[in-house]
Amino acid sequence: MMMSENSLGTTTRRSFLGAASAATAAATLTGSPATEAQGASSGTANQTQLAQLNASPAASPEVPSHPGDWTKPAAMAIPKEGYFKLEQGRYGPIFPRTPANYGFTIIAKIKAGREPAVREYGKTIEKAVGETPNVLAPLRLHYLRWVIFDIGSDSYFMYQGIFDTDFDKYLEDAVALFLKTGITTVFVNLEGWPDDWKTNLPAVIKFFRDHQRPSFLEYGEYPYVTADEVKKALRVKSALSAMLDQMQ
Repeated sequence: MMMSENSLGTTTRRSFLGAASAATAAATLTGSPATEAQGASSGTANQTQLAQLNASPAASPEVPSHPGDWTKPAAMAIPKEGYFKLEQGRYGPIFPRTPANYGFTIIAKIKAGREPAVREYGKTIEKAVGETPNVLAPLRLHYLRWVIFDIGSDSYFMYQGIFDTDFDKYLEDAVALFLKTGITTVFVNLEGWPDDWKTNLPAVIKFFRDHQRPSFLEYGEYPYVTADEVKKALRVKSALSAMLDQMQ
């Protein structure tokens, strides 16, 4: 069947954009020593990357997974303690970076009658981000997930976050952010939260560590990739698309 010139041009453009975007994402996201070494011969490396990306999965060679290989999904089973080896950080044991990056799950009891205030605080964050999209940028977040659930007649709040800093750095940055913006933290509605949280960082971190529930499994579809790397790859893809639009 004959294909029109316009159809051929569109198909070629889409194919090239897909291959170029994938190749650029590989160059952007892969930080392994092998990739860095290939930089000296960029022409050959680019050709090799494109050939591998266009090959079928069955034809691709098996490459061992490692923190610099974002192309192979990875899972990590974690001991009950939340770490593999006891290493003391600034405020307690250091939790490992997983394929999903750093994160925690905080579960705490909501003070009697405060559940509506907790739910309303979700709207506060929505409004703050809507007015200033980068308001939470210092936390280097991938995502947050908040859940309220009941145990008997009591209500509990679950705070799940994935981010690119370590556990204690995230908490330090969070307190600094709340003090700077004047936004009162949702945790004031939880039992055990220190009243002097604005001036007592060790008490805040103790609260988080006391209420942390470590994961026993974490999975990453594109493991160990930071939020900044994801956004960088998407910006490159957008730029390539705009460039190819100009070539029509």
